[in-house]
Amino acid sequence: MLAAVLVTALLLAPPARASPPAETLELVNAARALHGAPALRPDRQLARAARHHSRDMVARRYFEHVSPGGANLRDRVARTGWLRGRNRWRLAENLGWGSGSLATPDAIVDAWLNSPDHRRILLDRGLRVVGIGIEPGTPQGSPGATYTADFGAAAHLQPGRSK
Repeated sequence: MLAAVLVTALLLAPPARASPPAETLELVNAARALHGAPALRPDRQLARAARHHSRDMVARRYFEHVSPGGANLRDRVARTGWLRGRNRWRLAENLGWGSGSLATPDAIVDAWLNSPDHRRILLDRGLRVVGIGIEPGTPQGSPGATYTADFGAAAHLQPGRSK
């Protein structure tokens, strides 16, 4: 009887939701698929750079691609080691924040898709990997969430080949 109760409870439990970064990536990849762009793969180093930037914007209350100290996207990504061993690379970044229902992955991806510059980055077929960082809170100090999506594409050096 106990086993039947446990099985019933498991069957009636709501499905587990993906983490907000994973859910954001699912939504981004769904939009890319609708437009014929390949799915982005998650990248841990880019995610570390993105999380740090979102956290920094909330903590220091700014909303920019360049920090108050002057660090830009390339600087932040270089600190993760992502650029090492890559002779050619591209980076792009989308930022967003919202409160209440506008702080959800659905709302942020929708906002990016409705902004020409953000949409262009989101659907860029040349970008292949992404790291998504989400920090509770907003750059204004209110409840909500702040998002950074750092996109990349790179070519690796191959041994025995000249540049």
